[in-house]
Amino acid sequence: MNAYDYSLRTIDGDALPLETFKGKAVLLVNTASACGLTPQYEALEELYRKYQDRGLVVLGVPSNDFGGQEPGTEADIKQFCALKFNIEFPLASKEKVAGAAAHPLYRAIASELGEAAAPKWNFHKYLIGRDGALKASFGSRTVPDAPEIVAAIEAALA
Repeated sequence: MNAYDYSLRTIDGDALPLETFKGKAVLLVNTASACGLTPQYEALEELYRKYQDRGLVVLGVPSNDFGGQEPGTEADIKQFCALKFNIEFPLASKEKVAGAAAHPLYRAIASELGEAAAPKWNFHKYLIGRDGALKASFGSRTVPDAPEIVAAIEAALA
């Protein structure tokens, strides 16, 4: 599986081929605005600001799959992220990330890593290397600035 073979849409509805990020490491995160884990947005933005000059992209993928915790429109989500967390990292349009109806990228990841590595809740994180290959998977409760995530990002950017 190579992430560059897939496309999403931006929060504004424009095409977002993942090959746009070729040569960069991408931390792919399914997000939600009304979740107990929503404060992770702050640490995700800090990671993005710290490492973006070295080639890291944090890519948020809003999803209403878990607990109905992202019920708003793309415009609502964009406004929430800007006002509450001053998010500058890119956001995709709202997508399904789990189960048979999941976006093809998430189905491919689950196929490659196994169903156990599929998102079970909001804020699951996948690290994609500069070559588009999956490098790591981190569960929802692993905070963005956890040592294992920082070490994986450092290795992917080396």
